[in-house]
Amino acid sequence: MPVYQRRTRVAAPLERVWEFHSDISGLEALTPAWMNLEIVAVRGPDGDSDPDELVAGTEIEMSMRPFGVGPRQRWVSRILGREKDETTAWFRDDMAGGPFERWVHTHRFVADGDETIIDDRVAYELPFGPLGELAGVFGDVGFEPMFRERHRRTKAAVE
Repeated sequence: MPVYQRRTRVAAPLERVWEFHSDISGLEALTPAWMNLEIVAVRGPDGDSDPDELVAGTEIEMSMRPFGVGPRQRWVSRILGREKDETTAWFRDDMAGGPFERWVHTHRFVADGDETIIDDRVAYELPFGPLGELAGVFGDVGFEPMFRERHRRTKAAVE
């Protein structure tokens, strides 16, 4: 399964970066405008329609229309796990519904003094079997602008 990874150092403490990534407003703030993201619904593990935090079991239903081209794409993200201690934090989500055959995104944050290293790792499979595998070699090309912009927006929000 192909893997995309991007790391960025931000001049902000772990606690601030973690809080930013723990709320649905953080997802909206870091998503590039050209993705045309719409949050349709957020459901907590207990069925709460407006959870305070994105904890394990939370599902986020959204749609996007990259570059305003084509029909809106439905995407359901599910938070699988989440942990934090004094120097590291992480959460992992998968795609419960959407355009990929498989998508598992691990968001890791490591304190380094007063700074934080953000490490995004996405393991993915494209649909269409062998044809999708052939197209998979171009995955990094498509992911790079999106994650570069996500990290830039995170820096702008927390620094």
